[in-house]
Amino acid sequence: MKKVVVTGGSGLLGREVINEFLENGYHVVNADLKHPNDALCETVITDLTNLGEVYGVLAGADAVVHLAAIPVAYSHPNEVTFKNNVMSTYNILEAAGTLGIKKAVISSSESSYGICFAKRPIVPQYVPIDEEHPQLPEESYGLSKIVNEKTADMIHHRTGMQVVSLRLGNVVTPEMYKNFPRFIHNPEERKTILWSYIDARDAATAYRLAVETDGLGSVALNIGADDTSMDIESKQLMETVYPTVKEFRKEITGFDALLNNEKAKQLLKWQPVHKWREYVK
Repeated sequence: MKKVVVTGGSGLLGREVINEFLENGYHVVNADLKHPNDALCETVITDLTNLGEVYGVLAGADAVVHLAAIPVAYSHPNEVTFKNNVMSTYNILEAAGTLGIKKAVISSSESSYGICFAKRPIVPQYVPIDEEHPQLPEESYGLSKIVNEKTADMIHHRTGMQVVSLRLGNVVTPEMYKNFPRFIHNPEERKTILWSYIDARDAATAYRLAVETDGLGSVALNIGADDTSMDIESKQLMETVYPTVKEFRKEITGFDALLNNEKAKQLLKWQPVHKWREYVK
C-alpha cells in the first residue's frame, strides 16, 4: 500500500483529498497544525516552516500532497503570508526531493494571474484564461504561488521529482452550494475570479491523478469546473463586466467556464463531474 502525506488535511479541501486517497487504497497521513473535526486518518501535528519536522513527517512516504497555506490575501500582514506559504512549500519539496520521494503535488491558485486580489482592478488579457496567461499579482499571496511554482521547477531540475502545481479555482464543498442563489444573478460578484469554481471532490480527484500520472515533470495546471458559477451566460458576463476584452481564444457558448481546464484534462485524463446546477434548485 502506497503512503501519501497530505499537508493541511484538516482544512476545507483536506477532507475530500484525504477521502479520495483512502477510497483508492492509499495509506494517508495528515500533517497539520491542528486535528480535524472528524478524523479520517492519522494526524501528525507538524510545523511545516520547520524543515526538520517536515523531514520527520515525510519519512517513508511515496508521495506528498501539499494543501497547507494561508489561503487568501490580506488575512495576515503581507510578509507573514509570503513567508509562511513560500517556506512551507520550499521545505516540503526540499525534504521530499532529498528523501527520494518521486511525486509531489502542490496547491497553486488562479489568484496568481493577479486579477483576484488586485486593489487597482485589472482585466484578463484574453479568455478563457489558460496557463500561459501572464501572472501579475500585486500582493504576496499571489506572488507566493508563483514562487512556489518556481521552487517546484528547481527541485524537479535537481532531483527529477515530478511536481504538479494545481492552479485551483474557487473551491466549493457540497454544503456551500446553498449559498449560490445569493449571487448567481449578480455579474459584479465573483468577477475577479472570472466566476470560476471547482467542487472539492473534483479537485481531490485531480490531486490523486496528479500523483498517479507519470512523466509530467514540473507543470502547472488550471483546475476548474466546465461551467461558471453564474446563471448568466458567459459572453453576457464578459460584455457586462469586461467589455474591453475582445480576445476569445476558443468559442464560448452558454455557461462555459472562463478558466481554461483543457490542459489538466489532457495530461491527467481528468474530468470534473460535479456541477452546481445539480445541487441548486
